[in-house]
Amino acid sequence: MKMNIRLSEDPFFDTEFPILSDQEEKAMYDEKLPEELGILPLKNTVLYPGVVIPITVGRDKSIALVRDAYDNLGKTIGVVAQRSLHIEDPAYKDLYRYGTMAQILKLIRMPDGSITIVIQGRSRFEVREWLDDEPYFKATVTKLDEKLPDGREADALMQTLKRQAGEIVELSPNIPTEAQVVLNNIKSVSFLIYFIASNLNLEVKDKQVILEMNDLLEKGRAVLEQMSRELAILELSEEIHSKVRTDLDKQQREYFLRQQIKTIQDELGEDGPGNEIEELRKKASEKKWPEAVQEVFNKELTKLSRLSPNMPDYAVVINYLDWLVELPWQNYVDDDFEFKATKKILDDDHYGLEEVKDRILEYLAVLKLKSDKKAPILCFHGPPGVGKTSLGRSIARALGREFVRISLGGVRDEAEIRGHRRTYIGAMPGRIIQGLKKAKSGNPVFMLDEIDKVGNDFRGDPSAALLEVLDPEQNDTFQDHFLEVEYDLSSVMFIATANTLSTLHPALRDRMEIIDITGYSLEEKTEIAKRHLVPRLRKEHGLKSVQMRISDAALRSVIEGHTRESGVRKLAQKLSRLCRITAKRVVVDEEEAVSVKQSNLEDFLGVPPFENELYQKLDVPGVSIGLAWTPVGGDILFVETSLSRGNGKLTLTGQLGDVMKESAALAYQYIKANAAKFSLNHEVFNHWNIHVHFPAGAIPKDGPSAGIAILSALASLFTQRLITPRLAMTGEITLRGKVLPVGGIKEKFLAARRAGIKTVIFCKDNKKDVLEIKEDYRQGMNIVFVERMEEVVEHALQPRRIKGGLDLLEPVREAALEKKLRRGKSDYGTEGGAMIKH
Repeated sequence: MKMNIRLSEDPFFDTEFPILSDQEEKAMYDEKLPEELGILPLKNTVLYPGVVIPITVGRDKSIALVRDAYDNLGKTIGVVAQRSLHIEDPAYKDLYRYGTMAQILKLIRMPDGSITIVIQGRSRFEVREWLDDEPYFKATVTKLDEKLPDGREADALMQTLKRQAGEIVELSPNIPTEAQVVLNNIKSVSFLIYFIASNLNLEVKDKQVILEMNDLLEKGRAVLEQMSRELAILELSEEIHSKVRTDLDKQQREYFLRQQIKTIQDELGEDGPGNEIEELRKKASEKKWPEAVQEVFNKELTKLSRLSPNMPDYAVVINYLDWLVELPWQNYVDDDFEFKATKKILDDDHYGLEEVKDRILEYLAVLKLKSDKKAPILCFHGPPGVGKTSLGRSIARALGREFVRISLGGVRDEAEIRGHRRTYIGAMPGRIIQGLKKAKSGNPVFMLDEIDKVGNDFRGDPSAALLEVLDPEQNDTFQDHFLEVEYDLSSVMFIATANTLSTLHPALRDRMEIIDITGYSLEEKTEIAKRHLVPRLRKEHGLKSVQMRISDAALRSVIEGHTRESGVRKLAQKLSRLCRITAKRVVVDEEEAVSVKQSNLEDFLGVPPFENELYQKLDVPGVSIGLAWTPVGGDILFVETSLSRGNGKLTLTGQLGDVMKESAALAYQYIKANAAKFSLNHEVFNHWNIHVHFPAGAIPKDGPSAGIAILSALASLFTQRLITPRLAMTGEITLRGKVLPVGGIKEKFLAARRAGIKTVIFCKDNKKDVLEIKEDYRQGMNIVFVERMEEVVEHALQPRRIKGGLDLLEPVREAALEKKLRRGKSDYGTEGGAMIKH
């Protein structure tokens, strides 16, 4: 693509400026350089690939080179910059070793004998060896390649370069506006870098440094740095120029226009700046706020009355005063102390969750005895879909308070919590203060959703900013950067939600009261669906209760066969699909009523993707079932082991973390150290390789929970005894043979129950965690508590070895026989092909 751009008043420069396309640029970089080039030294500039510049050639050597190249050498020359501008007859040592091959586009012979040429840079090169300096410089060269950035880095670099170059073009009086058109039409990031670098006001040595860089991203950063300096100088120059201008005429014009506006507003009866001030003063007189806030308000209001409405500070000050008078300072809502009504609201909205409900009733009881009690800081911890956020709304309704919710997922800027300084353009308070203004109450229920997903980067750490907000001992003096006055948050009931506590700031976690909301059982999910999900979804889809009926058996089949989760979010999605299909049948097929039963459920949802029981019969030794915790609830985990002939090597697969690898090594070492207890010959371990695998290899796995499961699998493998049917286990192991407790017991227990497990093994120290599980869930389950690893093996393995099991001693006997034969050969000799004992 070519553009007609005038870069100077000289008609010589009224030429076509080429903007390289991607294909032209690729062809330029792919072209081969001749091994030998004539070199043209330049005094005061550096030529870059793709850039077109005019040069006046006056030296005899340079004129000879240009004529020869133009007539005989394909118009190709090498261009190298001089190290010093003051040398008229440079030698080899006065020239840089890096330069650019150039194509002569235009040649004009001047009346004074000199030659003016227009050249375009092609490819960079490095001088390998200088060959001659008569009649002009000649050298052998090597082409240089450039490291290109990936697509996203190139796009970001190009946008930044164009934006900053546009600012320079706009501020500089010496650059024609046509340059902006050139910039907008450049599509190649490499040509953009070279075009800008060529036009920057830099010394030759600085331009040479940019030419010699091989990393294009590094070049772009260097050019950006130089552009930032030039832009700063231009901005400073413009600022100085603006300050020295005479502003008298402008002030007189503004005064005349303001008087006209005032006259028009008086005629129309509209409010002017004076009325705005009076309105703010009236609102402030009705506020109940601390004296310190009143003093700040009066000071800012006085400042506002002295400012002209056209001044920039006027809008900043009036925005600040608006925020002060709109905030609910000490405007508290009275709590509803009807305990029976509160409990009924909580029970109606949520089935189960007794611990949370008791905690709210405890708080209400304390409030009734002591009205100025600080609000608690609660954190609902549990997997997705268990009702953490909706529980916050129910609490607000039960207390009779306003409800405010903000999502903290992905928040990385500290100013989102503490607000911006008023000196910044568009400054606003943080989201805490914004939420209080929205609630119009000083003591709402404030939900901080997804607090475990708060990030941090160069803009600050929002988790650290939340420390003051969520600390009951100091949040009565919370300071927002925008307000710059203390705000009392102690009456606000903050409720945070988190899926996992591992990513939560330790100091932040210490300030909150953690309430675990774990997964629901089948019975609980069935009740939640009957009481809440089905009625709500029927209403949302415009269905009446007589038009759609779902049996309890069908609900249980949906829960067991079509969902696999701790919460009820997927269940709601499946029930929503049932409602849509029912609505279609009612409207299209004109059915009066649709009944969803277990027998016809497949007609609505298809074949269940999950089987009723995840348990699989373990019919080979060396396979056990462990229990694992995940962010979406508990799950069962299979541990598979196998033996192959070898020398005792232990191999672990399944994308395991360091902790699980250590557990496998501990379990293997324990069996080797206690071989006699398992009736094993010590030589067995020297003749078999062991492979331990955890299925679902694409999923990372780590944690101590699988310790006793690995131990049981290895013990089953070496003893060739099957694992007890429908048995799962969890616990950490030690080298001394002890079993240590682990976390997530309720989630793991519910996962075992969902999978059809009948017996679970836990560490004895986890008994307190098991007792916290509702007795209804524990019915029908056999729970075994152990303290030592030999107890695990005793309960996990069946008493007898399987028929046709692997003979572990076979390679041991073979090795012993081979050794005996080798030892006995010294006593034998051979005669006639037969072995004769001497």
